[in-house]
Amino acid sequence: DVFEQPQHVGHKKIEFHITTDIPAVIQMNSEKEERNGKRVHTSNVFNMQFVWFQYLHATTEVVNNTGFGRIFPAPSSNDKMETEEEDDEIPSEFISRRDLEKNRLSREEMEKFSVFKNYEPGDPNCRIYVKNLAKQVQEKDLKFIFGRYVDFQSEVERNMFDIRLMKEGRMKGQAFIGLPNEKAAAKALKEANGYVLFEKPMVVQFARSARPKQDANEGKRKK
Repeated sequence: DVFEQPQHVGHKKIEFHITTDIPAVIQMNSEKEERNGKRVHTSNVFNMQFVWFQYLHATTEVVNNTGFGRIFPAPSSNDKMETEEEDDEIPSEFISRRDLEKNRLSREEMEKFSVFKNYEPGDPNCRIYVKNLAKQVQEKDLKFIFGRYVDFQSEVERNMFDIRLMKEGRMKGQAFIGLPNEKAAAKALKEANGYVLFEKPMVVQFARSARPKQDANEGKRKK
């Protein structure tokens, strides 16, 4: 009376729902056997369904394993090959292009700095202007970066390479760098603009060419 009496629930039934969609090959074999007068036993049908289950499982496994859990080689790019070849030609005493890209701000990051507001590269020429330099920057630091754009085996290019770092007055934190040609200057601007040197991003532009002063007498004659 204290415990509930167990109720008789009868015999439990286990049902198997077997789909009738079987592979065409198995179905053709079954029809062929029936035409030959052989009766397909229930166990054979079960075996065929088991084979069909293995077929579905194998197919699903093939689909799921496509690219999952496997390591595919990264697609090679021409840019990467060109970068490696170019770095091989640059002496180790200068910065590599890989390090330049690693420590350079992206365009989105540049927009967060006021020094890049209304940024304009300027008119292309062989001299570049660099500003927003940290006070720790020395000429050797700029040579380490921009020296990669100079062929020091060429006496002409070696003599044209010039660094003027301003350390005093209002021009402090700025520099003018002369490169062998306009192409080298354009490449330096593209790759070094936004490079973080001593925790400050460099702003690299083409230097403005000095215009000759107008003769006072010539101005009076025009009037």
